Amino acid sequence: MEFLFVVTTPDAIHILAPLARACQRQGVGWACFFTNDGVRVLEQEKLRTIILDATRAVACEYSWEKFRAGHTCPIELGSQTDGSLMIGEADKVVSL
Repeated sequence: MEFLFVVTTPDAIHILAPLARACQRQGVGWACFFTNDGVRVLEQEKLRTIILDATRAVACEYSWEKFRAGHTCPIELGSQTDGSLMIGEADKVVSL
């Protein structure tokens, strides 16, 4: 994949959504790893729709439990190890 977006804060939605749409338009492969309170971005319906086009989208299960306990995660739950593997597979990493 060309880009991995590492989402660490809910404010990232203002940058992530346009970047993801740009990748879609250009046919560029991209993925997302959500950690810390960045998992709150997944509360936004418009982003969940965009995320369906990602090569892979993973939320840190520890962060999900801490910030969204009791809610069903709309994407794959994983660990920081998954995040590290995704970084290794990406050509470029963008931390948001």
